[in-house]
Amino acid sequence: MIDTSLSCSVVIPVFNGSDTIIELVERLTNTLSDISSNYEIILVNDGSPDNSWQVIQNLALKDPAHIIGINLKRNFGQHNALLCGVRAANNEVVITMDDDLQHPPEEITKLLDHLQTGYDVVYGLPSKMPHSAWRNFFSWFTKRTLARVMGVKTIRDISSFRAFYTSIRDAFINFQSPSVILDVLLSWGTNRFGTVKVNEEPRQQGHSNYNFLSLASQALLILTGFSTIPLRFATMVGFFFIFFGLAIFLYVLVATLAAGSIPGFPFLASIISIFSGVQLFSLGLIGEYLGRIFDRSMERPPYVVDETTQKELL
Repeated sequence: MIDTSLSCSVVIPVFNGSDTIIELVERLTNTLSDISSNYEIILVNDGSPDNSWQVIQNLALKDPAHIIGINLKRNFGQHNALLCGVRAANNEVVITMDDDLQHPPEEITKLLDHLQTGYDVVYGLPSKMPHSAWRNFFSWFTKRTLARVMGVKTIRDISSFRAFYTSIRDAFINFQSPSVILDVLLSWGTNRFGTVKVNEEPRQQGHSNYNFLSLASQALLILTGFSTIPLRFATMVGFFFIFFGLAIFLYVLVATLAAGSIPGFPFLASIISIFSGVQLFSLGLIGEYLGRIFDRSMERPPYVVDETTQKELL
């Protein structure tokens, strides 16, 4: 049973969502008003090229007590927009969801019910994956990679439909980097993560902004921006090839003593190719980490707010 005294802030990053956010806000209002009278809906416009910001302004004008609009100066990315909204939240619990109506607002009660059983963060996992087979696979791989990086043994999958206590943001209150993965930041403040199955609806308008390249890029960001796993992997590969090189040396020595000689050029070319590939792979990993360090050294902000429907948020 949900505690009706619980105050909620729903944070929604908006990108080209002008066709869906009116219905989304209407359904959210109906759901949240049944849970608590103290709620807010924070719509963060992430540089949408359509008229999403105008729609958000109109919604906030109709219900300024419950709807807050934040307009970013340009497109910073989903997690950057989420971070902006989370920092603007005023209530006890934050709920994040997408703007495309794939996350039914009516399922929020399941998240809150589970959150109050002793967890600090709860993910709503779809009962059935809604995308194509290739998209589901790469999405699964990216999420499993993220779960591994977070280092929380109880989590094997994550979702952008999540609920957590606002107090967790104290763990990343001073975080300033253009590379943002909200789930990793949440893992800095707690290890009490839980999951619950929810219904997920097909996307009603447009198409997903995530494709193979963007999912691969996000996986690379997760690994090199918030983890040393790739460096450890490169170290293990290095050790493996040290032993491999010693084995080759022993082979050459024994073959030379037994047969007098071994085929020269093909053997040498293959060995050079293997070791050159390993070296370039390791240098590439180091380059990725140097790139992340360079980004953070420039002190670029994770987002820049242009205007809001509540001037005190500026």
